[in-house]
Amino acid sequence: MMTPIAFTQDMLAVLLILGLTIYFFVSEVVRVDVAALIILILIGVTGVVPATEIFDGFASNAVISIIAVMIMGGGLDRTGIMTQLASRILRIGGRTEKRIIPIISGTVGVISSFMQNIGAAALFLPVVSRISVRAEIPLSRLLMPMGFSAILGGTMTMVGSSPLILLNDLIANANARLPAGVEPMAAFHLFSVTPIGMTMLIGGIVYFMLLAPRLLPDTHEATADTASTAKYFEDRYGVNGMMFEATVPADSALVDKTIRDAENAKGNVWILAIRSGRETVLEPPMDYTIPAGSTLALMGEAEQVEEFAESTGLPLATNLEVFLETLNPSHSGISEIVIPPASEMAGRTVRELQMRKNYGIQVLAIRRREETITHDISQVSIEEGDTLVLHSDWEDLHRLAQNRSVVVVTNYPHEVVRPNRVYHALGFFLLAIGLALFSDMRLSLALLTGAVGMIASGVITIDEAYQSVGWQSVFLLASLLPLGIAVDTTGTAAWIAQITLQAMGDVPIWVLQLALAALATGFTLLMSNVGATVLLVPLAINIALGAGGDPAVFALVVALAASNSFIIPTHQVNALIMGPGGYRVADFMRAGGFMTLLFLAILIPMVNLIF
Repeated sequence: MMTPIAFTQDMLAVLLILGLTIYFFVSEVVRVDVAALIILILIGVTGVVPATEIFDGFASNAVISIIAVMIMGGGLDRTGIMTQLASRILRIGGRTEKRIIPIISGTVGVISSFMQNIGAAALFLPVVSRISVRAEIPLSRLLMPMGFSAILGGTMTMVGSSPLILLNDLIANANARLPAGVEPMAAFHLFSVTPIGMTMLIGGIVYFMLLAPRLLPDTHEATADTASTAKYFEDRYGVNGMMFEATVPADSALVDKTIRDAENAKGNVWILAIRSGRETVLEPPMDYTIPAGSTLALMGEAEQVEEFAESTGLPLATNLEVFLETLNPSHSGISEIVIPPASEMAGRTVRELQMRKNYGIQVLAIRRREETITHDISQVSIEEGDTLVLHSDWEDLHRLAQNRSVVVVTNYPHEVVRPNRVYHALGFFLLAIGLALFSDMRLSLALLTGAVGMIASGVITIDEAYQSVGWQSVFLLASLLPLGIAVDTTGTAAWIAQITLQAMGDVPIWVLQLALAALATGFTLLMSNVGATVLLVPLAINIALGAGGDPAVFALVVALAASNSFIIPTHQVNALIMGPGGYRVADFMRAGGFMTLLFLAILIPMVNLIF
């Protein structure tokens, strides 16, 4: 039986600040990070948290851990390992929706368990877009399963989402204020939640395979960006961006011919890449000899490519497999450059410049005033003011952009990929995980060791590390931590817990857990998942103490339920996929509503089964 708790002025101040916090988050009159800073100042001014502790959140274990996880995620991305892994796994997906969805969802979920949800979703967005085009499956059928799985994957480890990273700090704060005789709560280990998160991810995948096809919209709006870009180059320059793949048989007319001779055999068919043995060459030089057994990547209008394949004895395939990674839009594509006045390239032909050999650039067309030149381009002398349409690797285009002889018009991915640092990245990532698992080192220090190791070894530069950190999330978390302390230290959480228990009466423990999970779900939809966790974990602990439950388990329920954000696109991942997928809020409410109920139906039984 809980001792009656008297209501105090400090509790009133905290409740007013809580109300203001909810108002800020729901109304969005200011950005959430600005709102959190305002709340931080109010907590300090009112004195509900000592001035000596008001800025402790910025040096907290949770904040440093989140920064380190973001840097390591950025480092892994810089090596290209994530995209390579994704592309290799997706090759077995074929064109069947029921095969593609579990492959995409499972891969994203696992990756999301070790990096921020939004990072995993953003990494897979271009890959899924390409699969959508190749498999002729509307992107709207693939993006929501991918996005929801990224959120679910964040529940598989204690570093997979901000609420779980924050949880052990909140537990440590609560331990310092537990009533006498109550045993302190133990911190959760890195994989403590893995059975729960894995079950949720599997449940989500099964849900999308069985039920969601009836709930997801069937629209091709998702491919609008890709289609509009391709249509622009075709309409303006007559350049068709369709790609094909063909393996050169021993009796093909192309065997031992150079790229120049092969391309001259048919106008407007370009050999973009060649794979011979283990070597892949993008934009091979014109004097490159084509050996038997090599695989070619061709681009051009379907009819012309088919004629080219028939005349040279090539078995043609419309699915990219060998070159799926090399010709991924995130790595290469079509672009425009303009030749400015006084350019060193002016007055020289494409052949003289050896664009393929010197720059890794394939010139597809030259636009000169009202004329577009697509035939015999190698013999054309470039003039000032010409627009060149190119196909290249983005890294090669980035290097060309540093040359003052050209002006790059097209927006393209500028990130520098360092595949030669992949083993360094994996080594420091595994070192961080190993220190977190098998040593007594504090989680933040273990993760920061891996992050700094990646910086020192050149996997990611310090400037890139700063850019990879979501500072909005950092300030949001650091500024709200004192509010959670205030809710606990002033007795506000205990007072609300007392009122709640009196209102609910004598109910089973699991009913209280379900009520807290539903409350956390609602709070997460109205504010950030960090805010919901900070506010509700102290309440959950006090409810558990009053009801005779395990306070750590109740706190875990809240932290996990803070990821139950599927009904409306307030979560960062949902906001990311809404536009490309052509989704409406109604689509999230329909598919996400069932997902929310499934999440709760799995969460409560699994938490009680494991703990």
